[in-house]
Amino acid sequence: MIDLRRLRILRAVAHHGTVTAAAESLHFTPSAASQQIRQLARELDVTLLEPQGRGVRLTAAARSLLEHADTIQALWEQAEIEMRDLGVVPAGPLRVAGFPVALARLLAPMAVSLLSEYPRLDVRILEAEPGPSLDLLFRGDIDLAIVESSPTAPPLSDTRFAQSPLLLDPLDLVVADTHPLADRDAVPLVETAQETWVLPPPGTTCHAHAMTACGAVGFTPQGRHQAQSWASVASLVAGGLGIALVPRLADLSPDLPVRRVPLRGVPAPARQLLVFTRAGARGHPAIAAAVTELEHIALDVVV
Repeated sequence: MIDLRRLRILRAVAHHGTVTAAAESLHFTPSAASQQIRQLARELDVTLLEPQGRGVRLTAAARSLLEHADTIQALWEQAEIEMRDLGVVPAGPLRVAGFPVALARLLAPMAVSLLSEYPRLDVRILEAEPGPSLDLLFRGDIDLAIVESSPTAPPLSDTRFAQSPLLLDPLDLVVADTHPLADRDAVPLVETAQETWVLPPPGTTCHAHAMTACGAVGFTPQGRHQAQSWASVASLVAGGLGIALVPRLADLSPDLPVRRVPLRGVPAPARQLLVFTRAGARGHPAIAAAVTELEHIALDVVV
């Protein structure tokens, strides 16, 4: 009989990429985590991890085992819902996470609506970027996360999670109100190829969206300035230091002398927002109610 606790450690190694990170997430020492995986390998008479540089990689046997482990985890989520006899009325804790714009425009109104309808529900919201949100979801520390689609996001085939598209958030060109493009109704992105840009930091999903959108029309944006928050980006743009791509969901101060200019193109640049839960968990009444409410909000939130 396989010890499911050892499977949990192996799943964590696959998720985090190293034994050390997996051990830390589960509050084990690295040596204890390694010992548990070695014991699991002995029980199954297979090799699960192989050295790769200074780290390890999963063997084919480990990846095959993980497919079954993910199925077991999803079934456990469903069994827990049934055994707790949760009924159909959302109640109890609901822990959700999202990046700042998603929190402000989607999760906060979702919580207000759900709490007014279901007084026995306890909604708890955490601001977190997509990567940490998925780590928290995997560990069971949260129940739902809103993330941006990106090359590093889990694919639809990832059996650890259930995911569904929530909305497309168009990317607008933001320029100083004295810029030659400020009075245009719409602009093809290719017309900005020679402009100076304000870009999000490399490694962020917003940076990836900007590079992908510009690359799709044949140029790499030349960014002299980097800023993390949209408020900072808009302030730099207002000073005439560059132009930027800003999601339409992001609120900009009305006091700043900047203009949003829609981008023309087929398809127009946009980012896809996704709702993630653990596989097997969407039958939980509180989670199901949250997903439904988010879908309702998404119908009206982008114009």
